[in-house]
Amino acid sequence: MKARLFAKGAFGLMSGVLLLASPGWAGDIKGKVSVQGLKSAENIAVYIDAIPDKKFEAPATKPVMDQTKMTFVPHVMVVQAGTTVEFLNSDPVGHNVYWPSISGNKKLAHNLGTWPKGEKKPFQFNDPGVVSLLCNVHPEMNGYIVVSPTPYFAVTDKSGNYEIKNVPPGKYTIKTWSEDGKVTTQAVEVTAATTTVDLVVKK
Repeated sequence: MKARLFAKGAFGLMSGVLLLASPGWAGDIKGKVSVQGLKSAENIAVYIDAIPDKKFEAPATKPVMDQTKMTFVPHVMVVQAGTTVEFLNSDPVGHNVYWPSISGNKKLAHNLGTWPKGEKKPFQFNDPGVVSLLCNVHPEMNGYIVVSPTPYFAVTDKSGNYEIKNVPPGKYTIKTWSEDGKVTTQAVEVTAATTTVDLVVKK
């Protein structure tokens, strides 16, 4: 009987050790983006670049890019490759949405057409890169969708702060994109704890 209890206790202890060592444990990356020569550190995309030999399933969530008060909202959106974005018109006038390229590749240009208030049009973004959103009807409107190759991304707040949650332990490359600044890259090693990575984006 004692032998059985010992075996059971040893098994439970071993299971606990294995659980603690499980690769499913993830950490967070957070930090602050400072800028040089830019007006603001807000709306800067921060994401983990492509991970070799790693593919991610397309998310079921469909984020909404709104057109309201003659503005694309949010101004900068980051999505994982494979995501379907729904474009909503919340204005009492017709809006058109198109992009002339994705990261300069004109073969990926697309025009969703023009539609009235209250309607949505979906589009699935499968190619990583930067999508510059424009409106044929209102040329003063512009916005951006950054298509990340991984599901690990964030957008900076007004103070330049960002946080990327639930990143599996490992070594990665963090990249930034901003409307007026150069791309910044930084190597990072993530553990099961919070990793702080401060970045600088220059004009």
